[in-house]
Amino acid sequence: MDRLDRDIIGALVEDARSTYAEIGHRVGLSASAVKRRVDRLREAGAITGFTARVEPAALGWTTEAYVELFCAGKTSPSEIGVAVARLPEVVSACTITGEADALLHIRATDVRHVEQVIERIASEPFVVRTKSSIVLSRLIDTPLVTSRNGSTFVA
Repeated sequence: MDRLDRDIIGALVEDARSTYAEIGHRVGLSASAVKRRVDRLREAGAITGFTARVEPAALGWTTEAYVELFCAGKTSPSEIGVAVARLPEVVSACTITGEADALLHIRATDVRHVEQVIERIASEPFVVRTKSSIVLSRLIDTPLVTSRNGSTFVA
């Protein structure tokens, strides 16, 4: 991946609806050259898709929480992943260092809804306990962008 690829990715992260011509103008390539590079980046797995960023509150998801999972014995990450993937309220999940085995990011309609989700998670046979934190306000919420000089930063 060279500087032009990083610039193209940066342009797409900023606005995935940009045309190849607009991106080309920005990075100094023709529209067809940008399309070839985007196709190559998609085939290589560097670009995995195009999405719309949606304000969760507009969909009724006004409450969010982070839930730490503490699991029994040697619960595998894949077992945790399969269980939490069934819950539409879990928008991301990862294994982490420290005492907890995993960290879940939950979006819900209200605190009662968060409580219900945590109860469903806690009922999994491998979950020993949970520890949750409700988000009061989101201070920063930005995607990663690659700058023109090739460095990655938060936009």
